[in-house]
Amino acid sequence: MTPRSDLTRQVSVTAAFVVGVIGTLAGVGIIGTEVSDSSGGALRADATLLTPATPAFSIWSVIYVGLIGYLIWQWLPANARSRTARETGWWGAASLLLNGAWLGVTQAGWLWVSVVVIGLLAYVLIKLCLTLVGRGPTSLAELLLVYVTFGLYLGWVCVATVANVTAAAVGTGVSLGGAEHIVAVVVLLVAGAIGVQLARVMPGQPAIGVAMAWGLAWISVGRLAAGPQSLLVGVVAAVVAAGVLAAHVLRARVAVSS
Repeated sequence: MTPRSDLTRQVSVTAAFVVGVIGTLAGVGIIGTEVSDSSGGALRADATLLTPATPAFSIWSVIYVGLIGYLIWQWLPANARSRTARETGWWGAASLLLNGAWLGVTQAGWLWVSVVVIGLLAYVLIKLCLTLVGRGPTSLAELLLVYVTFGLYLGWVCVATVANVTAAAVGTGVSLGGAEHIVAVVVLLVAGAIGVQLARVMPGQPAIGVAMAWGLAWISVGRLAAGPQSLLVGVVAAVVAAGVLAAHVLRARVAVSS
């Protein structure tokens, strides 16, 4: 790569970040409708059996702080031409654009389009995190702003995808009747299997498991302590959260020891 291509990448990441900020301002209700009130309320914390309780969304504060740090980090001369900046930059820019796009389509009430967008976002974040496999961070800043930030981002988006698909189904009138609790359990088990698989292919990135466990744990809290209540779904969500976290911690220990 050349200095010119590095500059193009840095500017693109910055522009994508601006787009993401605009989407965020809409999502929190400053220039639009808050996400929980958009799409007819289909994305509220009490809308489905697989939506995390409201406190779960505080993880975005940590992710956004990390993304701001990443934006600054990739502009620093010492990092501009680094392998990590070059391999993550374009994927990072795509993730910011897709996050802004997701907030935009939910404002419009396009629930199934939002499912496609969040699916693409998960794919992009997986590709980004895969670029980090097989090597460790070269500094504390790189650890926090790349590995931890995008690990949390990916882990949360995996859980959010589950919630988004369920919200789209419920919001567009799909009814499972008495089977909805069983289907929710099956979806949670699939999410857990995905979390364990991510631990296998991305050892040394426990932040993914932390974020997934966080989201799943708040699904559990929502089902056990708020509405809609379901003892079965709440217990299974808690067990899956613990399993995913354990898988990532164990794989991280193996990666460090090797």
